[in-house]
Amino acid sequence: MRNETRGTVELTLAMVLSGTLGVFVVESGASPFEVVFFRCLFGAVALGAYSLARGFFTGHGFTGRKLGLAALGGVFIVFNWVFLFEAYEATSISLATVVYHTQPFFLVLLGAVFLRERISAGKLGWLALAFAGLVLVSGVRPGETASLKGLGFALAAAVLYALATFVTKRIAGVRPHLIALVQVVTGLPLLLPFADFGAVGGPGTGWLWLVGLGIIHTGLMYVLMYAAYAKLPTAKIAVLAFTYPAVAMGVDWAVYGHHIGLVQALGVPLIVLASLKVTLSGSAPARVVAPAPRTAGHEREAASPAATRAV
Repeated sequence: MRNETRGTVELTLAMVLSGTLGVFVVESGASPFEVVFFRCLFGAVALGAYSLARGFFTGHGFTGRKLGLAALGGVFIVFNWVFLFEAYEATSISLATVVYHTQPFFLVLLGAVFLRERISAGKLGWLALAFAGLVLVSGVRPGETASLKGLGFALAAAVLYALATFVTKRIAGVRPHLIALVQVVTGLPLLLPFADFGAVGGPGTGWLWLVGLGIIHTGLMYVLMYAAYAKLPTAKIAVLAFTYPAVAMGVDWAVYGHHIGLVQALGVPLIVLASLKVTLSGSAPARVVAPAPRTAGHEREAASPAATRAV
């Protein structure tokens, strides 16, 4: 199998897995805080075991500053997950996923505010188009507070994800697997005060969903993505990344019977097109697929700037 073909298969599989995450969250029966805590716990085990087996801890490249930045990114990442999973409960997996894809635009705004990066007229146009798509996709009518609440949760998750990317991008010379490991480990003490383990219940299928979130959606999925980025051009990564929302909407319809309406459907291509254009823009800051960015020391194994869709 050719290198690029293998990368295509790896990234497509990773995006398909990402699209099933919502079902694992809902079927676990746990609250968002418990779900994220156990995702961090089992994900840390998976990423730690993989990194140990590959010898990544030798010459890890961390300094005190880099470790602090990775931990700060972890704070944003874990609460990003909490808000996204709250959005699943308040609205639907489909709507939350589409709104979550406004992440690139918040990153552009962060670059303008903190790095004084100029936002071109073209980018402003794409941002306006995305906002129009967001209004259509929300489909919120007067009095529908639940949908409005879910929309707010998804937008908060997108902002936190952009912040995590913005911070983590400052780390150079550290493998993305190790940055991801630090970030999920950071989530354990952060979420412990909020977790009600009694509410999770005793042995049952709920635990299988939680283990799956850590092993499959945090361990296996990240390994597949980081491997794929070393083999694929940015443009192809950007296009394949949209497999995630497509699968998420399909799974939401197949499992729960949820689907977006006609007016909402009109907004989806607007967000997708605008997001793709902003992501591929060379002047936009790079973003990561939760949670590690391209790093200077291990560039071929790190995430691509275009790889921005997984959670």
